[in-house]
Amino acid sequence: MPETVLKMKDVRKVYNTAGEFVALDDINFEIKSGEFVSIVGPSGSGKSTLLHLLGCLDKPSSGEIFIDGVDVAQLGANGLAEIRRDKIGFVFQAFNLATTLNVFKNVELPLIIRNEDEAERAARVEGLLSRVGLPHKANNMPSELSGGERQRVAIARSLANNPCILLADEPTGNLDSKSGKDVMGLFWELWKQGMTIIVITHEPQVAAYASRVLSIRDGRIEKDVRQKPHRIEGPRLKEKGM
Repeated sequence: MPETVLKMKDVRKVYNTAGEFVALDDINFEIKSGEFVSIVGPSGSGKSTLLHLLGCLDKPSSGEIFIDGVDVAQLGANGLAEIRRDKIGFVFQAFNLATTLNVFKNVELPLIIRNEDEAERAARVEGLLSRVGLPHKANNMPSELSGGERQRVAIARSLANNPCILLADEPTGNLDSKSGKDVMGLFWELWKQGMTIIVITHEPQVAAYASRVLSIRDGRIEKDVRQKPHRIEGPRLKEKGM
């Protein structure tokens, strides 16, 4: 039986700025290893707040959040940084690539932060770029890439540290429809290879790729639905073998 890689128990997030605002309330769900989950909801529903908690970018006001068995709600800043580094791969709508580094160095950056051996870093980066179909772009700068290519570089970077969860925030939001299909096709292939994927989206066609959809509204989980995932054809990802 697949292990639980993420669990939220009685999670609540309250902001006290101009009075008390309850952004999330009574959030309870588990995600098993190898699941592909889309989290959907209208603007203001709590998706962004939930993303920050899932990504260990913020802590709940109350409740428990377990990532790979660790209660991250009890960790300090250094502990949260370690979880982000070792357990979660991030893919953002705006790509968040370092504009002064070429493609190879962008993907290598997480490995440099971990003080990995230089030869091992090089082999790992080459394998990742091949995996997302961009080995020929290693020396290009981000400004020389299309939006879809930049997002594929971001996906390669997110996989550098072998995370247990891939967390994507509106990953097709800045892409045209074809590039969006290509990127979601890569997520699909990663899922088929055993990756746990969580995608925050407002697009039904993106949510359709997932095997499970969590709908959030007014800070609460409104629905938790299993579905038959649907792939719109995109590029094939190379098999993991690095």
